[in-house]
Amino acid sequence: MPETPLSDSQAALSPHEIVPMLIGSTVEAIERELVLQTLARCHGNRTHAARVLGLSVRTMRNKIRQYASDGVDVPGHG
Repeated sequence: MPETPLSDSQAALSPHEIVPMLIGSTVEAIERELVLQTLARCHGNRTHAARVLGLSVRTMRNKIRQYASDGVDVPGHG
């Protein structure tokens, strides 16, 4: 599957512009949001989202299981 391209507004932001917006957030919270938004962009396809993020499918599955047990709404297959 091809990777999902960034929108024009996302591609326009450099890391130097993004990082200041993240200051004050925990690495765990940032990682969770990145995983969840990637899953949503991949229409809930865990294998594709794991590949985009450079994670193993097992790691992705474990993260999703943890988020769900924490009461977080995880994007499903759509």
